[in-house]
Amino acid sequence: MDYSGKIKTLAKLIQGSSRTFALTGAGISTESGIPDFRSPGTGLWQKTDPMKVATVTVLRRDPAAFYKANLERWSVFTEAEPNAAHYALAALEREGLLEGVISQNIDGLHVKAGSERVWEVHGHLRTCHCMKCNGRQPFSNLLEQFKSGINPPLCICGGVLRPDVVLFEDPMGEDFFHASQALNGCQLLVVVGSSLRVYPVAHLPERAARLVIVNRDATPWDDRAALVINDSAGKVFTDLMTELKQSSDV
Repeated sequence: MDYSGKIKTLAKLIQGSSRTFALTGAGISTESGIPDFRSPGTGLWQKTDPMKVATVTVLRRDPAAFYKANLERWSVFTEAEPNAAHYALAALEREGLLEGVISQNIDGLHVKAGSERVWEVHGHLRTCHCMKCNGRQPFSNLLEQFKSGINPPLCICGGVLRPDVVLFEDPMGEDFFHASQALNGCQLLVVVGSSLRVYPVAHLPERAARLVIVNRDATPWDDRAALVINDSAGKVFTDLMTELKQSSDV
């Protein structure tokens, strides 16, 4: 099947499903200027061992080193803007064609794009909390301290602040379990920009009756998917929205 045929098939699958969800990974945000983690040669974890810089152990043992290694790239995340794929998913939700988005990303771009039902299973960078008193505050407070030379950033009580993201060694947050429950009865799961190699999230496709994968590279789930499109998320969803509009106008 050629590319045009795949777009038409994707549109029909979405139109024919009464309970559709999207599962997104880092690949949906690369067109917003955020590098992914595992692409050969360019992925963040191809250049840096995450177990040396992004674990709870590192944060507790040497918080200044933890922030020196991570905060610059997180700052890029907070400044990024949604791309066509993020906006398309928000539009599909508004039009009643999508139940919601389950995202592995911490960049918050689905929320920025207007998606209302979003499960951010690895957390987000809108808030942070104190590791001593557990008080929560805007992530921007943490970032402003760091940029002004205060490292590690501190709460007014003197405790070290940490972002509300799931680090290596952390348990999964509540959003993951809520997302797992929400997928009960899922007729169609559209995976966008995920390698489907990070667990436990990579188990979620098991909960869907049918699976579509939109990803530049192959995934372990490709042979079980009803449709696989190996292209950029922005292109695919721009063309999908055009196809859906044309089919509804007929």
